[in-house]
Amino acid sequence: MGRRDYDLFTIGAGSGGVRASRVSAGFGARVAVAEERYLGGTCVNVGCIPKKLLVYAANFREDFEDSQSFGWAPGGRRFDWPALIANKDREIARLNQVYRDLLDAAGVERIEGRARVVDPHTVEVGSRRFTAEHILVATGGWPSVPEVPGAEHGITSNEAFHLKSLPGRVVIVGGGYIAVEFAGIFRGLGAEVVQLYRGPLFLRGFDDDLRKTLAEEMRRKGVDLRFETQVARIERDDAGIRVTLADQSTVEGDAIMFATGRHPLTANLGLEEAGVALDETGAIAVDEFSRSSVPNIWAIGDATNRLNLTPVALHEGVALANTLFNDRPMAPEYRNVPTAVFSDPNLGTVGLTEAQARERHGAVDIYRSRFRALKNTLTGRDEKTLMKLVVDAASDRVLGVHMVGPDAGEIMQGFGVALKAGATKAQFDATIGIHPTAAEEFVTMRQKSAEG
Repeated sequence: MGRRDYDLFTIGAGSGGVRASRVSAGFGARVAVAEERYLGGTCVNVGCIPKKLLVYAANFREDFEDSQSFGWAPGGRRFDWPALIANKDREIARLNQVYRDLLDAAGVERIEGRARVVDPHTVEVGSRRFTAEHILVATGGWPSVPEVPGAEHGITSNEAFHLKSLPGRVVIVGGGYIAVEFAGIFRGLGAEVVQLYRGPLFLRGFDDDLRKTLAEEMRRKGVDLRFETQVARIERDDAGIRVTLADQSTVEGDAIMFATGRHPLTANLGLEEAGVALDETGAIAVDEFSRSSVPNIWAIGDATNRLNLTPVALHEGVALANTLFNDRPMAPEYRNVPTAVFSDPNLGTVGLTEAQARERHGAVDIYRSRFRALKNTLTGRDEKTLMKLVVDAASDRVLGVHMVGPDAGEIMQGFGVALKAGATKAQFDATIGIHPTAAEEFVTMRQKSAEG
């Protein structure tokens, strides 16, 4: 059989796909990547980057208010949503060009259009067909919308980044990262926000102390949180959106946003016809090296529904490139991955929750501190910061580090290194803190909390 067109053909130019393609090309592979929407995928275009920019914008409201306590006398101010969106769009366009330049510099061929798998070694884009020794599926995920009457009147995070104007009243349905982050964004920018979640407490999977504390702080900031609440139907009229709940009460708004999860974007790619096994969510089933049920078809990122974080997709992409083209089989590592929720206030975490630690290790020691940050001693704000350590009682190893408070994401990165290195509570105690900072509390907590 003749030589194939490429050594690797990547479907999807998001974070994982671009990283895998670039690193593979750096190892000498002939690589092409096909993308039907936008370079950079969800993170760059309708995810992490624009979301964080909107979070910065939302934080200015409290900053302006607090500045008076520090001697500033701010004049009149007005928020301009179209200006924010235009500036955000300009930055995203710049990043799209950065991705083009990175792929071009690496020698990766860019192909615009929707790619489909024809067979285990053939990909079709429009009327063209390409052969490859290996095919990588890195198509990411897409927002899920519940089957509720009137759901067509709602938006998802995709559309939220492109609204023509800021809604005055927003109803958010969901209890994950995206829901709590947009609740903080819209509230910080001045909207009235009602957040509805079907469970007893949002952010399932996070440490319970973090979940409870964040709920308290969000309510303190004016977000109307309603748990154990489900939407029955949605109607639109001249006055806006009317949301009828399961108990037949109603909530009024100018917009309703669904943040009810995401699903792998794998439909109609020809995967099942090619023999690739998918699970019930549509995620591609892979082994520890990201290989699908078809030996030369691989998958990474949100299309596999393992740990759906951008840095994890990047890590998976590097691991795959090493496995295929550097004679260095590498399985992605998912332990002690730090993460942050850019809610208001921020939430940061790495390692095991208290519940997970008790289940896996038995006896654990808990260190917990809740305090008002130095900045708020002048502003009079009653916002509290929570810090928590989960420690294995037998080995003294720190199993989990958790925080709710300003800059939690920035602070947690360093503790991610500590947990990766296997740091003990004694080593935390022996570390001199930086004073005065909130972060120093993590190395000065000495008193164990009461059991449970």
